[in-house]
Amino acid sequence: MAYQALYRVWRPQRFEDMIGQGVITRTLKNAITTNQISHAYLFAGPRGTGKTSAAKIFAKAINCHHQVDGEPCNECETCRAITDGTLNDVIEIDAASNNGVEEIRDIRDKVKYAPTVADYKVYIIDEVHMLSTGAFNALLKTLEEPPANVIFILATTEPHKIPATIISRTQRFDFKRIAASDSYERMIYILNQKDVTYDEQAVKVIAKAAEGGMRDALSILDQALSFGDNEITLDNALLVTGSVAHELLATFVGQTLAGDTKAALATLQSVLEAGKDAERFTEDIIGYARDLLLYQQAPQLVEEAEMGSVSDDFQALAKQTPAQTMYAMINELNAIQQQMRYTTHPDVYLEILTIKLAEIGQQQGQPAPTPTVAAAPVAEPAAVKVLQREVEQLQQTVKQLQATPAAATTATPAAKPKPRVAKSSGTKEVNLAKVYPVLGSATREKLNQLQEVWPDLLNSLSVTQRAVMKVSQPVAAADSGVIVAFDYSFLYQRATTDNELTDALENGLDRMIGTALPVVFVPKDEWPVIRKNYLAAHQAELQDHSDSEAPKQPETAPIVSKAEELFGKDIVEVKPD
Repeated sequence: MAYQALYRVWRPQRFEDMIGQGVITRTLKNAITTNQISHAYLFAGPRGTGKTSAAKIFAKAINCHHQVDGEPCNECETCRAITDGTLNDVIEIDAASNNGVEEIRDIRDKVKYAPTVADYKVYIIDEVHMLSTGAFNALLKTLEEPPANVIFILATTEPHKIPATIISRTQRFDFKRIAASDSYERMIYILNQKDVTYDEQAVKVIAKAAEGGMRDALSILDQALSFGDNEITLDNALLVTGSVAHELLATFVGQTLAGDTKAALATLQSVLEAGKDAERFTEDIIGYARDLLLYQQAPQLVEEAEMGSVSDDFQALAKQTPAQTMYAMINELNAIQQQMRYTTHPDVYLEILTIKLAEIGQQQGQPAPTPTVAAAPVAEPAAVKVLQREVEQLQQTVKQLQATPAAATTATPAAKPKPRVAKSSGTKEVNLAKVYPVLGSATREKLNQLQEVWPDLLNSLSVTQRAVMKVSQPVAAADSGVIVAFDYSFLYQRATTDNELTDALENGLDRMIGTALPVVFVPKDEWPVIRKNYLAAHQAELQDHSDSEAPKQPETAPIVSKAEELFGKDIVEVKPD
């Protein structure tokens, strides 16, 4: 007989042979023993985790007349026929190559016929997400109400591509990735049964390289057996998987963390000369850095993943490496890994990566910068006294200015001073040179026009720009510009430095009202102070302007008239002093 691959020879034939899916196998066995069998099942999960194997075992168990506790006997004629794939009542379909409407209609036409030999007719549709939309629609009604003694088992690695109407008509079982320790134990069992010499570390390397797939693990094991002439060694396992030895990884990472660029580049060169894959090497470094970071918080998780083989050097490196350094390394590794996918020279990227990682390690080893004041000489008391006197004088000056703010703003009306609103440290100062000209010609009618189109203007912005402008509103408008107030100072800060946002607003106004008005931003909490300062600073100008016009009612002061013109009579309230 021709040689068969390990994953075919050691394919599970009973539920108890399945690895890492205890919850699913127990549920299916209980459903069989209690005769609570559904008409449709959906097995979803990563590749090589036992979905199709579970479907065949389930088909055998429900048709086996000698089953015990939900397990098929695998001895009767029906069980052997299903195992060999010769029973006509168990139909396995590959949806990747039979994904059209005609194939599903053929199933729909034949499903009405009763099973010929077995008790149940079972349809196993593998990779069901590959079916076309028309095929899913053709399957829908049959899946909802199939004839008696017909069971559908759908298997897929991408359940998100299956319509919700299909999923709602099935019992869904999510197969999980198989732990490396479970894969390791299964491979050890198979190697012992085959009486093969093996290195335990080599089997662990294969288990980790399989990434949760039992079929992948057995395929790699089969390849390693062929390469090593029916013997599993660590060197052979590393060559077959393309992985790098744990000791070499530890050496490379240790050299980069120490900032030894020259030694790290030499280690990298030895890795490349050994023919290791660049992307695989990057993944190994990411995994090693992740283990270092994880070991600082949850050592037991790393010990379980490494199956108990955590070296003393690894533990020491994890203790002495700051978490921030590991974050920076992982970010750099991820960035380089993304770039390597689109290059034909991955070796160059690995060399650049090595230099950057060594720079991160050098930054880790540098002492923290000391404040300049601490480094200053302390033997000059006279200079210190001079500085103290200057500070006291500045404090007195600030108190005097705070006590007489009105006098400071109206002392020289002829010069038309432009007072600035007091700002907290780190906040951008309001540009009153742009605000005051708008206030000088602002009208309520113009503001009403702006407020009407404001929601449409915000909707025309990008998502990011709309998020910034969501908590803003126009508070004054004229033919010379519009003033926009922000509820939060940090958003005001961001808007004032975003030229693209300003251009988008002005272009939007040009489209909606026919004029590209300049936009000026102010914080909402400082807007009342800006208005008050403007009216106070321009009171004399407003008085002269009112005297030159037609006489008004004596009780209407010029400053009140200007306020009503700016903000509307409905919101201006005059209170006596």
